[in-house]
Amino acid sequence: MSGNLYRGQAGLPFSSSLRIYEPLEAFPPEQQRQLVADSGRVGSRAAVENAELQASLGRITRSGGDPFPTGRTDLVRMTRVPTGRHAAPEPGKEGTADDGGRLLYCPSQLVVRAGLAANALMDGVHSPLADLLIPVSQRDKHQLRIDRINAGDDAKRVHTRASTWGIPFSWFSLFAESDRKDVVEADGHIVTVRVWTPLTEALDRARFAVAHLALAAPDLDMLDDLTQLTEWLELFHVQSMVELDYGAVADKVYPDESPMDVRLGIECLAEGDMTGAAAAYRRLASRWIPIRQLARAS
Repeated sequence: MSGNLYRGQAGLPFSSSLRIYEPLEAFPPEQQRQLVADSGRVGSRAAVENAELQASLGRITRSGGDPFPTGRTDLVRMTRVPTGRHAAPEPGKEGTADDGGRLLYCPSQLVVRAGLAANALMDGVHSPLADLLIPVSQRDKHQLRIDRINAGDDAKRVHTRASTWGIPFSWFSLFAESDRKDVVEADGHIVTVRVWTPLTEALDRARFAVAHLALAAPDLDMLDDLTQLTEWLELFHVQSMVELDYGAVADKVYPDESPMDVRLGIECLAEGDMTGAAAAYRRLASRWIPIRQLARAS
């Protein structure tokens, strides 16, 4: 399998990611050595994305019925931020070894994430279909890989959250209109948009949203999502960066005002302005419900 699949994902589900990039000292010593070694061989960000996509397609088409990653190799994304202050990555500096600034790392952790995805699949479809897609023998084999990872340090800190066919509204609460955006384009289309913010800013915004929703709309599903997001963010180093990677869905929705609409909706709820909150939700729904309906299209 060859070519740049990353730039031409026609026919693949829209997939978006929320990632945490941490400084080297946030990782256990053995993993630090591996990250440093990987930083010498990883190419551009586009090359990393393409390699990961090709590997995932290769797993689901290989013989033997095992779609899981083995963990023998794992990709790492890197970005460079100016030292001495929290700032968004500079354009074109991701994954490079230029002088100046500080490298932050986001390991793919494909073995653990594949296990989580398989569990979600088992909970979301009928058992006979799940057994057909992922044989029990292969799930058991993969669980052994996960158990080996869980026996080590740092097992709970999964650096990437993924979503298909749309971005959860709770993710947008971590970002603001003023945050840095990288728009990646190719052949007249937007390949992705990446939004960056320091972890401390993301945590402040998440806690603000949780506090206001807990008072104004305690039964809202988004409150549970935001509470889980806050607990997740609290696992990481204070000097980390948070990245929202739209993926190919960016070509359908960008320019996107979802972070502003989520913030305004929460503020309106806190002030008892139901009309304003409803208007913000309508704007979000008009933008994202058509994307989510694609998941059920034939």
